[in-house]
Amino acid sequence: MPASTVQELLDQVVEQYPSVKFHMVDSDGHLRKHFNIFVNNVHIRDLQGIETPLKADDKVILMASAAGG
Repeated sequence: MPASTVQELLDQVVEQYPSVKFHMVDSDGHLRKHFNIFVNNVHIRDLQGIETPLKADDKVILMASAAGG
């Protein structure tokens, strides 16, 4: 999906797949702690967060952490 920032990409994903919103963001609209986003194999927390700029050839990974026993 073309997007200029991670936030714009998330907005587009939610628009196209509304059922994933609950899994990605909390009731205040903040990214859930267990949801990880990587741009070119670098976690967005080490970049500019959800405002990280994207280029057309960037690889973005949306990953929900799994836990349990």
